[in-house]
Formats: sequence, structure tokens, C-alpha cells
Amino acid sequence: MALSPTAVAARRVFAAAAHSGQEGGSARTWKILSFVVAMPGVAVCMANAYLKMHAHSHDAPEFVPYAHLQLRTKRFPWGDGNHSLFHNPHTNALPDGYESPHH
Repeated sequence: MALSPTAVAARRVFAAAAHSGQEGGSARTWKILSFVVAMPGVAVCMANAYLKMHAHSHDAPEFVPYAHLQLRTKRFPWGDGNHSLFHNPHTNALPDGYESPHH
């Protein structure tokens, strides 16, 4: 596959820019940025997630039987037909409420 003259010229420009005389300068810059910006950023995000995890209430919200949440036009084709495929009894309520009072 032959390249167009424009593509050949662009390739030459980019190749020349890659060898512009700054040997290792950009690698040093990215290394400094990684240690000064990225690692503290990851540490702040981890601390934020940890603090939010401990401040979060693990109690299930009170079940309110809203009509628009109880629409079932047809049964699910597995199990008893009332549970979705990825049903979690602690977080997903059925039309008549949560299955277990534990959560």
C-alpha cells in the first residue's frame, strides 16, 4: 500500500520531532509528573473512598410501594418469574417489599 505524498511528509515531520535533541527530557518530565501529581491524586481518591465507606449507612431504605416500580408486564423466564436475573435479596425489593428483614 503506497502512502500519499502528504502522509510521507507528515511521517517525516513526526520522525524529525521525535529526534529533536532533547534526549530523555520528556521521560524525566513524565516521571516527575507521575510522582508529584499522579501518586498524590491516587492517594487523595483512596482516602476519599475510605472516608465515604465508613460514613455510609448500610441500612436499606424504607420500602414504599410506588406503582411505577411494580410494573410487571410478563414474568421472567427463570425461577419463580418474580426475581430478575441478577436479583440480590438485600438490595432489590420485590413488588411486595424486601425479602429479608436483615438488611
